[in-house]
Amino acid sequence: MDLLILGGTQWLGRGLAREALARGHRVTCLARGEAGGVAEGARLVRADRSAPGAYDDVARREWDAVIDVTRQPGFARRAAADLAPHARHWTFISSGNVYARHDEPGADEAADLMPPLEADVSTPETYGEAKSAIELAYRQALDDRLLVIRPGLIAGAGDASGRSGYWVARAARDDGPMLVPDMPEAPVQAIHVGDLVRFTLDAVERGLTGRFNAVGDRITFADWLERSRAIGGHRGEVVAAPTAWLAQRGVAEWSGTDSLPLWIIDPEWNAFLDRSNAAARAAGLRLRPLDDLLEDVLEWEVAQGLGRPRGAGLSAERERELLAALRA
Repeated sequence: MDLLILGGTQWLGRGLAREALARGHRVTCLARGEAGGVAEGARLVRADRSAPGAYDDVARREWDAVIDVTRQPGFARRAAADLAPHARHWTFISSGNVYARHDEPGADEAADLMPPLEADVSTPETYGEAKSAIELAYRQALDDRLLVIRPGLIAGAGDASGRSGYWVARAARDDGPMLVPDMPEAPVQAIHVGDLVRFTLDAVERGLTGRFNAVGDRITFADWLERSRAIGGHRGEVVAAPTAWLAQRGVAEWSGTDSLPLWIIDPEWNAFLDRSNAAARAAGLRLRPLDDLLEDVLEWEVAQGLGRPRGAGLSAERERELLAALRA
């Protein structure tokens, strides 16, 4: 196929380009090229998607498939206008954040979506509305040529957010007491980036259309922690702290500095990591075992440095401070 990736210079986009090239497809990536390089063998068309005429160079030919990973509605609205007539098939990598509610365990793709963002530029606070707006723009322009994939937590080597690697990296760092939020039965879902890439390209090659939650199988936080400790080799004590106590001391949920990843305290988000993947499974989604996922992300975490400042998680010093306060 002649495949156009709008992006393709960062984690997921580069992975899609690399796998597509390995399958023998011809890959062009349209990007500014400032966030990183494209996969070896891909052609880079440098363009600022916010500028007029950004798509002129790639709108002069026909494409078997286009894949977009953007979070900016303005980029997508212009791409839909300029490129939709030239694409046989279109894939948009959306997000589970598009859903209006996150408190319904096992909800599927028919659940209501966030109202679409009217603005062209999104912020972290309007991420869900922005992805919803992009889905709408592409649905209106492409109709039965559109494939929408909605991942949740993406894991694996290269996860710069630090969310998926924190617990296994913490287990490998040292055998000191490990501070965890007291939520053993909380749901956890993660999909390895490689499994997401393969599902996406399998679907593109088949011309699949529709909407799919590309998420991992549901497990519990206790399951994730147990396997993380086993893979990381942690033999020390596990200290569970009440979630309200953690919140009172400024520990953040989910992500960011001074956080405990995968912890979600807001009851309105208690099923964010508990969505149905039945449709994707039926369409060919294959998920690697949890141990394989954790081993892969740990190898990458070790290479990055277990003691480095993290995008998500607690530093060793902050963890010790909190443990001392809890015991006091």
